[in-house]
Amino acid sequence: TGPEKPMRAATYLIPAATGDSEGGECAVFVGIGGGVDANIKRWIGQFEQADGSSSEAKAKQKKETINGFAVTTVDLTGVFAGGGMAMGQPSVKKPGYRLLGAIIEAPSGEVFFKMTGPAKTIAAAQDEFQTLLKSVKK
Repeated sequence: TGPEKPMRAATYLIPAATGDSEGGECAVFVGIGGGVDANIKRWIGQFEQADGSSSEAKAKQKKETINGFAVTTVDLTGVFAGGGMAMGQPSVKKPGYRLLGAIIEAPSGEVFFKMTGPAKTIAAAQDEFQTLLKSVKK
């Protein structure tokens, strides 16, 4: 069989926190390919910093083990300049956005969790994001 086609396995909508004008979303993808580091770098590249500094330098990356799986996480706040996975989706710059991302290395392939939205909304949902990651079992 050939390589698995990239697929959005699930999308969780996150209600806007008080003070934020829109909510966020957490997308779960499988079959993306390219490896952990390349995908984390791509996600970081979807953000700019208002002061022109490096998003890569500001991104907080961490490697941990959850339920026996190697997990790489990234946390970054800035101006979200990257569109979604849909082709032709317009790229509208969104200041004050935050990314919480995680890539779980499972035997069947990597599973990607990417939560983006206004910073307050993402902060309000970060405990649920951790709960979602901890729910992944062998």
